[in-house]
Amino acid sequence: MSGKRESVVDVQGTVEDGFEPVRDAFAANFARRGERGAAVAVYRHGHKVVDLWGGTKDGDAAADGPVASAPWEAGTSQLIRSASKGIAAIVPLLLHQRGQLDLDAPVGTYWPEFKAAGKERVLVRHLLSHRAGLPVLDTPLTPAQAIDGVSGPAAVAAQAPLWEPGTDHGYHAQTYSWLIGELVLRVTGRTIGSWIAEEISGPLGLDLWLGLPEAAQSRVGRLASVETPPPPASTGLRVRPKRTVADAYADPDSLTSRSFAAISPAPDENAPAYRAAELPASAGIATARSLARCYAALIGAVDEHPRLFAPATLTLARTEESAGPDRTLLVNTRFGLGFMLHGPASPLLAPGSFGHPGRGGALACADPESGIAFGYITNGMQKNVTADPRAQALLRAVSHVVG
Repeated sequence: MSGKRESVVDVQGTVEDGFEPVRDAFAANFARRGERGAAVAVYRHGHKVVDLWGGTKDGDAAADGPVASAPWEAGTSQLIRSASKGIAAIVPLLLHQRGQLDLDAPVGTYWPEFKAAGKERVLVRHLLSHRAGLPVLDTPLTPAQAIDGVSGPAAVAAQAPLWEPGTDHGYHAQTYSWLIGELVLRVTGRTIGSWIAEEISGPLGLDLWLGLPEAAQSRVGRLASVETPPPPASTGLRVRPKRTVADAYADPDSLTSRSFAAISPAPDENAPAYRAAELPASAGIATARSLARCYAALIGAVDEHPRLFAPATLTLARTEESAGPDRTLLVNTRFGLGFMLHGPASPLLAPGSFGHPGRGGALACADPESGIAFGYITNGMQKNVTADPRAQALLRAVSHVVG
């Protein structure tokens, strides 16, 4: 038995009868998996069945440490990194559902400047499925340029693809922001953050923003990097990435590193200006219950609100567009149109699930067959990209309950 003292956190919130294993797994994340502050929520068939939170609001302060921090509260929100991509993907799919966007049209149909440098045949669906060949920028943007609304779209419009668009896939870690954001602007005349606020967050009553308003800044906790505790030796789990993957992240010239470094130097994600930026790849901010409620509304009615996705649109969201070795992440990934799909690199709830993780922790997803929608946020960023052990423990608990 280890002599290391386990962290005991007062878990707040509610679970419906039968979902107690989710609360147990959430508490275990603090005790054994390095959690600092977090929240998890689950909807089933449009009804909230789990709503839990605990720990400290700021990831760089422990409840019993030398740096004081306010406790995580019911309305505490967090930046969700790449889980933002799934939220952003809702917009072009709804535009397609409404007849305003053709997924099989060249991007240049809506954005003429994009046709430069051999991109005439890049289709809208290629942007959403990471098949456009544009995961890097030859000249990275500064943090100020990344959020100015002009430099990013201009950079991706001028960039030549690294491979023939449509023939392969590689995760567009940062460039997804300017590709999807500018497409939505050209089609609707509105920024993607405004569209989400007016068409999704407002009607559904969500604390979910792409472009955080000043009035909500005080509700957001601080992100911090934390170490991932090793699993017990008896589990046999391998927590270190494959050597080739580790090497790729360590090599500044690799496609992997260059993709994540399309903004260089790395921005301060806790800065108010970054939180206020409309970066669909990385800067969404939400509560866990709003993430779960949003995904619940994609697959069914929630309270008095009709479902957002028509059956055909839901099929598009979770039909495989890309699968196999990912040129950027160097593991086998699966994507639908804007959403990651269930697979070894990013396990979700079941084979028909769709959603998106955020590097270091966050996860949101839905499983239409079981009616489950799931949202998890954290302020402790661990060294993982697609399969955080804390989120996975919570998913396993949900799966145990619903069978």
